[in-house]
Amino acid sequence: MTTFLQLMVNGLGKGAVFALLALGFVVIYKATEVVNFAHGSLVLFGGYLVLVTKDHIGWAAAAIIGILSAGLLALAVERLLLARSRHADPFSLALLTIGVDVIITEEIIRRLGVSVPFIGDAWDAKPIQLGGITLFRTHLVALLVATVLITAFFLASRYTNWGIAMRAQAENREAAALVGIRSSRVTASAWLLAGLLAGIAVLFIATQDFSGAGLSRGTHSIALAAFPAAILGGLDSTVGAIVGGVAVGLVDALSTYYVSFAFAKSAVFLVMLVVLVVRPAGLFGTRETTRV
Repeated sequence: MTTFLQLMVNGLGKGAVFALLALGFVVIYKATEVVNFAHGSLVLFGGYLVLVTKDHIGWAAAAIIGILSAGLLALAVERLLLARSRHADPFSLALLTIGVDVIITEEIIRRLGVSVPFIGDAWDAKPIQLGGITLFRTHLVALLVATVLITAFFLASRYTNWGIAMRAQAENREAAALVGIRSSRVTASAWLLAGLLAGIAVLFIATQDFSGAGLSRGTHSIALAAFPAAILGGLDSTVGAIVGGVAVGLVDALSTYYVSFAFAKSAVFLVMLVVLVVRPAGLFGTRETTRV
């Protein structure tokens, strides 16, 4: 029983990070109907800037630079590439993000070379013992940060003009434009937010407690595990992104221990496939209705 509780705690800690990443997928999709496959490269980009600047300006300042840079890179991708192809269909734009992902990822991996460095953390990495359960500080901090950010997002989504504009465009882009909502601003802000969330997530992913792997191609793979989390919850549901992220974290932790580390990566996608067979729109996604 203690082992199971330990795995649940670990899964919740990882799930908090996956939820942040899945939220980035969903925010972009709701605003643009485009699946951003460059999300993993945004994570790598933010982490790389933290790595190369932290020895010069300190971890906290480097973390801020990494987060902001990931957000600005996402904004640049949207403004310079996708905004200029606004008449292209969503599938073509999704393929465009794959190309962006390959270019950015391969350049960062080239710069890293054979090294697989950890980007460090600002908190004491010594675990906390509570009964027979080990609480990793990275997981606890991730849970705290994710709770604060997700709460802030939902409050902003409900009570601010930005949130109202975002929800209006997600419901009906044409109607939103008719009442004066500028689609370009909503779309740009969605990409910026997703990039910022990616920059925050890498601060936890590239640590010893999260995966045991430093900043590398594995970081990119971990980030893309948030995609099945978003699909599982429903690509147009922010609540689904949170539930899907936690589910992926729990599945990863349980399957790693009870089966194998290699199987854990497949288990996440197997769960996604099972859910899609039962509910094609995801657990909380909106089903499309067509008139015949």
